Amino acid sequence: MSIPAGTYQIDASHSELGFTVRHTGIAKVRGRFTGVEGTFTVAEPFSDSRVDVTIDAASVSTGNEQRDAHLTSPDFWDAATRPTWNFVSTGVQGEGEEFTLLGDLTINGVTRPVELAVEYNGAANGPDGVLRTGFSATGEISRKDFGLTWNVALEGGGLLVGDNVKLGLEIEAVKQD
Repeated sequence: MSIPAGTYQIDASHSELGFTVRHTGIAKVRGRFTGVEGTFTVAEPFSDSRVDVTIDAASVSTGNEQRDAHLTSPDFWDAATRPTWNFVSTGVQGEGEEFTLLGDLTINGVTRPVELAVEYNGAANGPDGVLRTGFSATGEISRKDFGLTWNVALEGGGLLVGDNVKLGLEIEAVKQD
């Protein structure tokens, strides 16, 4: 199955950027960002493909309004001052149904390289007759690498919020050309 070449617009209503982080060292808290938009170009050769994504930092949803307000505060990523995050690809390794997308992720003005393991889910025409394509991706980042260092020491040892953040993306996009 090959990915049809062209430029695609991310369909925000059918896409999600999810994350998982340890809480108190014993549980996992999950959340997602609903404000994900951007474009990608599938090129020939495939190694020339490009991705440019913007994430609305205030669009976080963990199922707990108090936690969401804390995450968007200056303690964490200060969404009022730095309302968007960005991911811009720097390369693609491999091709076909599974490949690695390399890129620079910027959170709170700090840019770090990130690798995403991507799975191509296929392409199909939507009800409007326009070609849509889908991808799933996973990766992991360190909060500290992006200056997200707020934490609380626990009485029995350890920290309230883990450093490693697992990312999971489900992307559906509409062909533009």
